[in-house]
Amino acid sequence: MTTSTAPHTAEAAHMAHPADATLARAWTVLEAVPDPEIPVVSIRELGILRDVRRAADGALEVVITPTYSGCPAMSQIAEDIGRALDAAELAPYRIATVLAPAWTTDWITADAREKLRAYGIAPPTGNCGSATGSTTAPQEKVLRFVPRALPAPACPRCGSAHTERLAQFGSTACKALYRCLDCREPFDYFKPY
Repeated sequence: MTTSTAPHTAEAAHMAHPADATLARAWTVLEAVPDPEIPVVSIRELGILRDVRRAADGALEVVITPTYSGCPAMSQIAEDIGRALDAAELAPYRIATVLAPAWTTDWITADAREKLRAYGIAPPTGNCGSATGSTTAPQEKVLRFVPRALPAPACPRCGSAHTERLAQFGSTACKALYRCLDCREPFDYFKPY
């Protein structure tokens, strides 16, 4: 199964399928499904929701990609998608989980990054090389065995860049635990990958 590298929006889906009001409605319904671990952002804003399309048999096909292959929230996300589609009476549907191209923090929308910061989670810094919003095929990437040095994340509470990492893993495997050396508050940092 192939998908584009950029998450879709309801507007893009509606423009691509102007005659299919059901697809546009499905996008609108699914844009409201929150991430179960970070409820202030939706699965679309995080880039987990990759596509909503018609399958050959006419059923809706919802394509999702986990933030990492072992993400324990994927079954909950699939259940939440099913509940939202059932409540909107959009059956029949099926949910497909795809691992390629692999999810990247580049897919997190600008709005979601601000929501993360306001929620107390430092959004990822830098980018991983995929162009956000790009519809081109993913490019080959250099495999790095030594992590590249990234600037310390700014504290989401006071904005200070004077922070230190306390642990490689925070409240979930996709976050690291940091502490601000100015306001002394601990915070999660959404690791870029």
